[in-house]
Amino acid sequence: MNESSTQIMQKVVDILKDKLANKVEVINISEMTIIADYFVIASGRTDSHVRALCDYVDEGVKEALDIDPLHREGIEGSKWIVLDYGSVIVHLFHNEEREFYNIEKLWAEAPRVQIED
Repeated sequence: MNESSTQIMQKVVDILKDKLANKVEVINISEMTIIADYFVIASGRTDSHVRALCDYVDEGVKEALDIDPLHREGIEGSKWIVLDYGSVIVHLFHNEEREFYNIEKLWAEAPRVQIED
C-alpha cells in the first residue's frame, strides 16, 4: 500500500460524506488481493443520487489530485457504479442493490478502515 492510494481513498471518503452518501465504508484489501489497496463502498437513495455521487467523486478527485478513473462501469443503470482508480476501487450502490450484492460480506475477513463522522 502506498501513500497515493491512501490519499485517493481519503479524498473519495471526504467527497462522499460531504455529498450525504449513505453508509460510507472502507475495506483494506491490500493484504488479500493484488487488484487494489482499498474498496470504498457507499450508497445513494435514488438512481439520480448514485449518479450524482459518481459525478462528485469523479470531478473532486480530478480537481484535487489530477487523477481520472482508469475505468468506469455501470453509469447507465445507476444501480451499481464502479470507479476504478487502480489502487482504490469505488463502489456506489443504490440502497437495494447494496443489500442484495453485499460485497462487504464477501470481504468479511478484510480489515475495515475507521473513518471520521
